[in-house]
Amino acid sequence: MSIVQSELRRAPWVSDRAALALFSFTLFLSAFLLFSVQPFFAKMVLPRLGGSPAVWSIAMVFFQAVLLAGYGYAHVLTSRLPLKSAIVVHLAVMAVAFMALPIAIPASWDNPPETGQALWLLGLFAVSVGLPFFAVSANGPLLQAWFARSGHPHAADPYFLYGASNIGSFASLFLYILAFEPLTSVPVQGTLWTVGFVTLAVSIALSGATAMRNGAIGENTNDAPGLADAGPAPSFRDKAAWIGLAAIPSGLLVAVTAQVSTDLAAAPFLWVIPLALFLLTFVLVFRQKPLFAASWMETLLPFAAVGAVISLAVGVEFPAWLGVGAHYGFFFIAAMAAHGTLASKRPAAAHLTSFYFLMSVGGVIGGVFASLIAPQLFNSIAEYPILIAAALLALGPVWQSGAKQVGATVVVALAIGATTPFFARHLFPADTLTAQLAVNGAALAIAMLVLIRRRPLLGFGLFAVAVMLVTEIASINPPVAVRRSFFGVTTVVEGVEGQYRRMMHGTTMHGAMRFADETGNALAGKPEPLTYYHSASGMADAIAETRKRLGGKLGRAGIVGLGAGSLACYRQDGETWDFFEIDRDVVDLATDSALFRFMPECAGDSRIVIGDARLKLAAEAEGAYGILVIDAFSSDSIPVHLMTVEALALYRAKLKANGLIVMHISNRHMELGSVLAANGAALGMKVLVGGFPGVTSTGGPDVFKTASRVAFLANDEADFAALAASPHLERQGFAAVRPWTDDYSNVLGAIWRTYLGG
Repeated sequence: MSIVQSELRRAPWVSDRAALALFSFTLFLSAFLLFSVQPFFAKMVLPRLGGSPAVWSIAMVFFQAVLLAGYGYAHVLTSRLPLKSAIVVHLAVMAVAFMALPIAIPASWDNPPETGQALWLLGLFAVSVGLPFFAVSANGPLLQAWFARSGHPHAADPYFLYGASNIGSFASLFLYILAFEPLTSVPVQGTLWTVGFVTLAVSIALSGATAMRNGAIGENTNDAPGLADAGPAPSFRDKAAWIGLAAIPSGLLVAVTAQVSTDLAAAPFLWVIPLALFLLTFVLVFRQKPLFAASWMETLLPFAAVGAVISLAVGVEFPAWLGVGAHYGFFFIAAMAAHGTLASKRPAAAHLTSFYFLMSVGGVIGGVFASLIAPQLFNSIAEYPILIAAALLALGPVWQSGAKQVGATVVVALAIGATTPFFARHLFPADTLTAQLAVNGAALAIAMLVLIRRRPLLGFGLFAVAVMLVTEIASINPPVAVRRSFFGVTTVVEGVEGQYRRMMHGTTMHGAMRFADETGNALAGKPEPLTYYHSASGMADAIAETRKRLGGKLGRAGIVGLGAGSLACYRQDGETWDFFEIDRDVVDLATDSALFRFMPECAGDSRIVIGDARLKLAAEAEGAYGILVIDAFSSDSIPVHLMTVEALALYRAKLKANGLIVMHISNRHMELGSVLAANGAALGMKVLVGGFPGVTSTGGPDVFKTASRVAFLANDEADFAALAASPHLERQGFAAVRPWTDDYSNVLGAIWRTYLGG
């Protein structure tokens, strides 16, 4: 601070050290609240939309959009109003937002529509949490701008406080994973958030008073010494760079989250990890002395990109921890490179709020592309490899070769990548994973040339070819049908020399049908259920044994989760079967006789109820069903709300007194039997969990008769006594766990038991 500035400064109201501590605490608390509300409210919303991972994608878009509005509001307050007036206005906004607390879902928003779920969800977020989030979202740039007017020795460069703010964001997500979600219920989380909001309002008032009392003379906001050296106004090119550098990691955040959560679980703890990494990059790059240079990250970026693309290519053959690590590792390095470059391009403090506003614009653009536009444009999660290529293009040294050369390279690379699968069909057998991996492996080996930094343009071009190969690899064995909805990507593929047709959701089969024999002749008659539903499976045994106990007829049966409709062919004359399915695209595929014949030939007159099963089952008559089969998992993710104590209580209410609940819990990553045992015990129900074997075969009628794990719940052990004695059953023991409820779940613990035991 110069002598002139010292003379202009009022006598400090509090010491510089105390002022810095106050602003740091206020920013920390504000960011903590800002980023804890996202997983907290998303968890509250999940049961209304079938546990879909898309809930988180839409949540991120909503919160990014409100963040943009908050940053715009902060910019207007800072640039248009004197400091005192800005403080009064913002405290008034905080007071109005307090009237909307505690955060809750209005009763009128309990039932989502069958279509347009994304827009409905945006509306729900707006009416439930919009105002409090808006009030808190403005604090980051607003408090930094006030600090720049506080006369503090570091007031001329307040960007280091952005790092402190993001430490709060990072801490909130980290604590949510390790403490809040596994240890507290949703109502407790809501109460804690309200207390934090009140504390924040008091801290904001004190920070504003400190800025006024410690700051420069005069009421004009531009009189502050910290703003004296405004420097040149940012150019249009500077502003475009801010937007672009913010858009790429924001889009990647949504795409990576969708990629990972589709194959694990629709669970906030999985969603917050990439968001926490995203925030951590801001902490690291906006320090007064950044720990890592952006150029280091640019050097590592191609290595990380190759790992991510290999994971995409190999898919389910990759160990889960390795695949998740590859995706998260690439995302972290790409975000570090982008945000590091962004931090190096930040303007003087006078332009701070416009800088944050344009950063937020970029964040919204990236998020909207990945969560709203891409699902309408692509039938697969193609936005992820596209954003990988965009990151390499924007963040590496590619542009040193000139814009025209880059454009030409992109066109050529896309053309080669799109046409290579055509030639590959004539080089490799189309129906084996080995052949697919050979094609991808060759492309990725070539792509390693991207590491030759002396030839960045060539390297990028070759990597773009590899990305296109992974995106287009399905053209070697093209799907019969592809649908992408709010609930994920569903494909129908043929295989095993043209004898079988499978329904896939993400990476998991949801039914298979043999439609031709070894000679290629079409099979007639009622199709045989396969995959988890074959005649020696737990679900088939449960249906048969329950039918015997009930006098030879089930009466009414409820099936939650349609899939390809395999279970329909266990229906017998005189029985009424109701199918509950949340995804209309799945219904369309399963009832198309050109794809699958289970529903058309075995249960064509059955009722199919579209919507979330819990909401729809609640409207059914009490004691109506002899058996309820819950098989509503998507890929290997789990809709947690279909397993909770409240869910089981609903199912029991809809069962006959001696009815049976059957839950399919096969999962590569989570041990769920212990959860259902605890949940059933909480209701006084009897529980049996066990595995049922598959059939090992590479050809003929036994292909795709897979092993499964099933839980049976009843009011009396006699209701599943025959199943307990089944020669097919391998009984499973239970770990002692806390029951899961609508307000509490611990997915991390279920994963821990699978991989580490205990």
